[in-house]
Amino acid sequence: MPVTIKIVSSKSELKKFIYYPLELHKDHKNWVPPIFSEEFAFYDPTKNKSLLTNEHILALAYENNRIIGRVMGIINKHYNEIYNIKDARFFAIECINDQQVMHELIEFIKKWAVSKGMTRLVGPYGFSDKDPQGFMIEGYDQMPLIATNFNFPYMVQLLENEGFSKEVDCLSYKMMIPDTIPELYDQILQRTLKNHRLRLLEFKHKRDLKQYIVPVFRLVNQAYSPIYGFVPLDEQEMKEMAEKYFMILDCEFVKVILDENNEVAAFIVAIPNMSKGIIKAKGKLFPFGFIHILKAARNTDQLDLFLGAVKDKYRNLGLDAMMGKSVFESAYKRNLKIIDSHLILENNELMKAEIEKLGGVVYKRYRVYQKNI
Repeated sequence: MPVTIKIVSSKSELKKFIYYPLELHKDHKNWVPPIFSEEFAFYDPTKNKSLLTNEHILALAYENNRIIGRVMGIINKHYNEIYNIKDARFFAIECINDQQVMHELIEFIKKWAVSKGMTRLVGPYGFSDKDPQGFMIEGYDQMPLIATNFNFPYMVQLLENEGFSKEVDCLSYKMMIPDTIPELYDQILQRTLKNHRLRLLEFKHKRDLKQYIVPVFRLVNQAYSPIYGFVPLDEQEMKEMAEKYFMILDCEFVKVILDENNEVAAFIVAIPNMSKGIIKAKGKLFPFGFIHILKAARNTDQLDLFLGAVKDKYRNLGLDAMMGKSVFESAYKRNLKIIDSHLILENNELMKAEIEKLGGVVYKRYRVYQKNI
């Protein structure tokens, strides 16, 4: 098969790049499309600062005039400088089940990366850990979440055939929401409240959340700094992240703990699962897609953890128990039965232990690959 790789250089080609997965996955059971308005924003330098501060390239693979694959190359300059490495990343890689197509896409990114002085390829990985990362390697029968990949199984084999090996795995845990709050949690909670001047905030209206958005992301910068792939957010990026996800937030499942100085000591954000609604909406919010998404969130029995952190000085004091108890109580009211942990790095032993203590079991696994070039 003659494969032609063409750099995306026009708005019409970018549109083809963004919508290509719709055609590729049209018969893929349970595939959840991205929210396409967010996809267009991601590839718009006026809305995504990362495009201006990092090197990147987009390409489409063609057989004659038919698109048969796509790929994005990324060089995160700041991350490379922090860790003194020369990594390039491949991202948003999709193609038909053909080794030659995968080879040509990877070779294209490899040559581009080498021309920029890079010595290793890592991926699938975006600008940061906030972007979908890794190929799913276990859990194909499960419904994926937003901001996660749901690739065909053949993509794993095609990539490994190109000489890529494991860099790191991310795990998704599934746990049943208990009928009653574990006694251990109640004990920890009472001790924490008694010994520390902390208070838990719960919210009824989104407007009440706004003043905590930037402080929450400042805590993210501190708590996530050791995490693989994490790059600190600046104030503008914090606002962009907030705008991106603010619409889908459910106030009942946002918990913030303040310390005696009214500073954010910990937080957790969860959202009722809306994957079925996104499928029905075909990734489009308008004119009626958002109705399907909101309806799915109201009718689901699953809660998806999205983001959370505890300030270093308050670790091991039971703040996670305090927030967990509150989340469970909110879940009871909405008849939710299951929690998905979203992605947890396999070496995040503290988080894994906390979830496993609640009966969580791994049911999806994602793998980031690497190869020297």
